[in-house]
Amino acid sequence: MKDDDESNRWQQLKNTRVNRKIINKRMRRASDVTLRHARKFVVKRWSNIREVRWNVLIWSIAVGGLIAATGLQVMWYQQGYRTSTAAVGGTYAEADLGPVDTLDPLFASSHAEQSLSRLLFSRLYNYDATGHLKGDLATSMTIDSTNKIYTIKIRPDATWQDGYRLTASDVAFTIGLLKNPAVRSTNPEDWSRISVKVIDDTTLQFTLPAVIAAFPHALTFPVVPEHVLSKIEPNSLRENMFSNSPVGSGPFKLRLLQDVDIANGLKVVHLERNANYYGGPAKVEFFQVHVYSKQDQIVRALSTGEVNSAADLSSSNIKQIDSKRYKIDATPIKSGVYALFNTTRGALQDKAVRRALQSGTNVSAIINQLPAGTPRLDLPFINGQLTGDVPQAPAYDKANAKKLLDDAGWQLDASGHRVKNGQNLKLSVVTIKDDDYERALETLAGQWRDLGIQVDTVVINPNDTTTRAVRETLQSRNYDVLIYQLTIGADPDVYAYWHSSQANPLGLNLSNYSDAIADDALVSARSRLEPGLRNAKYITFSKQWLADVPAIGLYQSVAYYATSHHDQSYNDKNVFVSQFDRYQDVLYWSTGSRMVYKTP
Repeated sequence: MKDDDESNRWQQLKNTRVNRKIINKRMRRASDVTLRHARKFVVKRWSNIREVRWNVLIWSIAVGGLIAATGLQVMWYQQGYRTSTAAVGGTYAEADLGPVDTLDPLFASSHAEQSLSRLLFSRLYNYDATGHLKGDLATSMTIDSTNKIYTIKIRPDATWQDGYRLTASDVAFTIGLLKNPAVRSTNPEDWSRISVKVIDDTTLQFTLPAVIAAFPHALTFPVVPEHVLSKIEPNSLRENMFSNSPVGSGPFKLRLLQDVDIANGLKVVHLERNANYYGGPAKVEFFQVHVYSKQDQIVRALSTGEVNSAADLSSSNIKQIDSKRYKIDATPIKSGVYALFNTTRGALQDKAVRRALQSGTNVSAIINQLPAGTPRLDLPFINGQLTGDVPQAPAYDKANAKKLLDDAGWQLDASGHRVKNGQNLKLSVVTIKDDDYERALETLAGQWRDLGIQVDTVVINPNDTTTRAVRETLQSRNYDVLIYQLTIGADPDVYAYWHSSQANPLGLNLSNYSDAIADDALVSARSRLEPGLRNAKYITFSKQWLADVPAIGLYQSVAYYATSHHDQSYNDKNVFVSQFDRYQDVLYWSTGSRMVYKTP
């Protein structure tokens, strides 16, 4: 039976045929129905749609406007819980003037070397955004009742980039190197009479021979590792491999020192962020310092995109930089440019001649050649460091200058030159190669020539290996007048520049200035801590300085910095003691920005 049923079902399936007539009939019927509906609901009602087309259009616009308003509202409220912040990662490339002959901070002299010192090494103290001292390695400072013993506590979490712990012994070791004349460090502070004692791993004690009001500002020196350098002879430290592969404790560490063009001194120093830095890791992952020997090379590097920022620019350089690509910042620093008179040489030994030059110098003509806002500097202090009865420099008076020279016996001869006892009044005016210094040099020379003085001008390139500018010119005082920058600093202690004890080849009294009243005021001011008393002593010194004319103040130095509009780095709102204080917030620099959600 089962086989018979299956056979019957197979026969039924086998006999099934497709009936095309039925299918065609149904398709025609569906087509007819579709056409009737189209005529009834579309064609016959088209005229109705045309009648309400404006209503449809207005309705469509209203709906579109509602959708757009909703989108704008969403975007608007997003700003309430989103904000722009510095991007993390990337490479920041900065151009600096070299050379870079060493990465050992004890020998840093060029701008590029000092920049690298700030990035690679820590200090007990740095300057904050207001120009005041703040602790870097140091966490506290206490002073005893004699004001001569300073106890410094340092942070316990600081480490060297090779993993060793940074302790008070490293600080004491560094000071020992600074005191050792065999090291020949470029650090300007005199540590010879200051003793340091290690109390424990995080405590140091400094003992001063006398009260020195500005002593805390001397604690901004870079600290080097004792465990790396202790076995090296002091006189061979400069030539040690540490100069090319330093171990620091700063926010960045060395990756590679790349020679790009040895003949022209072009280098790139590749740094990477120190992930174990006690201040926290920097936002920028890699930092490159591109080293150039000339300012026009820096300008060219900006134009070609080799770097995205640049320091060491002059006022003439900034005119050549594309402002659409770069932002140019100008920040006054606590340094001044002076015309320094060698008071022990030739006619400049006569105070009357120096006063004539003071009266015959139109400082405003020099400042007018510099960017607007460049501060004038009349005194041996930064504007604002003194208060009260602050003296003013004599006004420019060409007629008075000529009279002073006449009264001093320097008469004009037939050729228009000043002559006395058969000798011409002739000055050698020297400066360091720099666009701004050189403009000041030419302006001064022109003004003094108008007084009948013969002026020879000399420009020294410190990067020229064939000359020894420091030893042959500065240390030997081989000039009549020197146009030069003096770093005054955050504290108005200018003892090093004007006290008679510093008028020697190793000192910084480049005018060889000596006066009993000035010496006494400088010593008294630095040996008292009372601000009012110090201010009074410095005013006394300023009056004597203006009367003796060991120099003419020209203008306060300004740091120019170019950075890409996309970067977040240099902050011109900050107060800079030196141009290297631009790194005071380097941990937060970035090569761009990103949007993030705000936390409640």
